[in-house]
Amino acid sequence: PGLSATVRTVVTRRTGWGPVVRTVVVRRKVLGRGGAHGPSLGRMATQSTMLALGTPAPDFALPEPATGRTVTLAELTGPALVVTFLCNHCPYVLLVAAGLAALGRDLAAQGVPMVGISSNDVVTYPQDGPEAMALEARRHGWTFPYLYDESQEVARAYSAACTPDTFVFDADRRLVYRGRLDDSRPRTDRPV
Repeated sequence: PGLSATVRTVVTRRTGWGPVVRTVVVRRKVLGRGGAHGPSLGRMATQSTMLALGTPAPDFALPEPATGRTVTLAELTGPALVVTFLCNHCPYVLLVAAGLAALGRDLAAQGVPMVGISSNDVVTYPQDGPEAMALEARRHGWTFPYLYDESQEVARAYSAACTPDTFVFDADRRLVYRGRLDDSRPRTDRPV
């Protein structure tokens, strides 16, 4: 089905509620053919390019299939912001789906907005289309907006190449973390 890549993620800063400094190695699913880096991905593995820490959050205005409204970066106010690139069929997303739901609820209780963004090519992966996204969000209990990036421009702006690919921005909307959620993996005993 999808491509995969080994991605090295380095966290070099801690926010008031954020992640601890550490280096991790992760194997995650890469966006489908025609994904964030275009059709040239073919069947070869790719490495995530990662935005530099301190980078301002790239702007976006994307539709939320579940509600039909457009969500913008500017309306996501709070002491931090979490942006996670997802897709419906990725085994890594499916593994952490309940954890994402809990994280979204916990962050909202602290006034921290979170959004999920799907940028997958729906020609290659029709199960990742807008109608299916709304169903998946309900099925998993995601209370955060799950947005559709049909043009994949937002994924490119964030250098998102894998799912789930998470970006945490501080109150000034400067990047303080990018990478995976935790150490869990499909077919392992690591809890989410």
